[in-house]
Amino acid sequence: MKSGEATTIDVPEASGATKGKAPVLMVPRKEKGGMKRGLEVIDLIIRIGAMVAALAAAATMGTSDQNLPFFTQFFQFEASYDDMPSFEFFLIAMSIVAGYLVLSLPFSIVAIVRPHAGGPRLLLLIVDIAALTLATSAAAAATSIVYLAHNGNSNSNWLAICNQFGDFCQKVSGAVVASFITVVSFMFLILLSALALRKH
Repeated sequence: MKSGEATTIDVPEASGATKGKAPVLMVPRKEKGGMKRGLEVIDLIIRIGAMVAALAAAATMGTSDQNLPFFTQFFQFEASYDDMPSFEFFLIAMSIVAGYLVLSLPFSIVAIVRPHAGGPRLLLLIVDIAALTLATSAAAAATSIVYLAHNGNSNSNWLAICNQFGDFCQKVSGAVVASFITVVSFMFLILLSALALRKH
């Protein structure tokens, strides 16, 4: 072979191969934040429901007064929420919980707009746990007094008053039911927050 001459080597093509075409794999693209956004929308709906229930509980307890005339209109028996410290605590606690739920709505909306931001969701989770504790203690305290108002307690000479003060007992019982709806709503909110943070 002389210098300067080019050497060519013929390579036969494979029979099944086609020139210039490579297989293309299509990978389905995941929608960003779809599942998380759905969780955040459910969170907002439950949060609004809990807020309505807490406001209803506080408003019902705050307006639970009944006067019972005895012989004359100048001598009356009165049943009011402020006669019992448990009911006063209930009113204050449920008002605080309702106020917190109103203030938490913008944070919940931010979590919908930015589903991958963990800060607002973590803040809501921590304060939701504190609000759940407050709402549960208020509901439990009021429940014990409502039970005594309906049934009394012969050991401690506590007479049932709901036979005489029917409207009062109906209102405070409704307030207690609304407070337990708030408590259950908070349980779901905490579960949703934990699930959203786990997927973060």
